[in-house]
Amino acid sequence: MKGRLVSNTGPIIALSSIGYLEILKRIFEEVVLPETVHNEIMQGGKDFAGLGFYRKARWIKVRSLAGSIEPLIGTLLDKGEASVIHLAREIGADFVLIDERKARKIAREIYGVHVVGSARILVEAKHRCLISNVREALEGMRNAGYWIHDDIMKMALEQAEER
Repeated sequence: MKGRLVSNTGPIIALSSIGYLEILKRIFEEVVLPETVHNEIMQGGKDFAGLGFYRKARWIKVRSLAGSIEPLIGTLLDKGEASVIHLAREIGADFVLIDERKARKIAREIYGVHVVGSARILVEAKHRCLISNVREALEGMRNAGYWIHDDIMKMALEQAEER
């Protein structure tokens, strides 16, 4: 999965909460966040246990949008998700990292953006021997309050060859 990645708020918080944010640096050539997403993360404040990991990740680039968000995605999605899709199209990103189902579908089907999710990142990390156990990582994310559907968990564990 080489290339440029634009990420939404949730996956950054989820990976940071289990100390795995650095995985993105090892898998992608560049990780970019829209300014909106960066601000959402920083507003998490003391309640966000992984904020320290995020603050140390100076390799993550924060970018402002050059143009205005299209009214279609601006009305269908929250500001962070819309900014991710918009920025990805502006800079020609190879991937967007979004976990929310509706945003993933819009990114993929309407805008033709290649979408990956947090679970897929963890599977890729295991295949690259960056982590040893996807189940522990996903359960850690759940324990930190990040919602992961059982079907996604099951699929990720199958792809990681874990039972």
